[in-house]
Amino acid sequence: MPSALLNPVLDLVTLRATVTAAEPITARMRHLRIESDTLTGLDVHPGQQVRVLVTGLTLRTYSIWRYDPSGAVELCVLDHSEGGPGARWGTSVGIGDQVRLRKPEGTFTLRPDASHHVFVGEETASVAFGAMLAALPEGVRVSGCVETGAEDDRLPLTHSERLNWLVRGGTSLPDAVQDLAPEPGGIAYVAGEARTVQHVRQVLVRELGWDRRSVLTKPFWAPGKRGLE
Repeated sequence: MPSALLNPVLDLVTLRATVTAAEPITARMRHLRIESDTLTGLDVHPGQQVRVLVTGLTLRTYSIWRYDPSGAVELCVLDHSEGGPGARWGTSVGIGDQVRLRKPEGTFTLRPDASHHVFVGEETASVAFGAMLAALPEGVRVSGCVETGAEDDRLPLTHSERLNWLVRGGTSLPDAVQDLAPEPGGIAYVAGEARTVQHVRQVLVRELGWDRRSVLTKPFWAPGKRGLE
């Protein structure tokens, strides 16, 4: 469909914005700041995501790293080794480029009143975790396990010193959670690869006695699938 006909349709379902910053934040992630007057004053909850039109009519979902109510969304985009439209967009988009995205959405969000917050996931989860952790007060009880491919893949997370950091190929996330043995009574945020998310949830509920309603899960991806949003 020609742009002259397509743009009015897209304007009904997406917001136009401009990339104003693009820089490495880890070895395999780029930090992007996307600004527009249409992004001002949105109701955004830590842990939510946006869907970005990366090419043609192809949408990819990215967790929000930071939100600036004056009109900016910040993302941290992972460079996936298998490539694909999202990975190509994330590595090639630059300052001044126009972007279309949908409003923030999602229910995998911080429960601020919990007595204890447990975070379990890997690179694809760490962006959402970063937004959640940054919203917590200094004295709150935090623990968890975060896995990355290498040490230089670790995002600078608030309260990072309270998390157990793993390098892929060593202790698995389910085993690390079992070793951590967080006491029931708080909220656990478990995200990342679908089978790992399921396994960690089983450890928390069946072996450590957590109420299943206190374990929030978000399967971001699965081998051979484009996404599970």
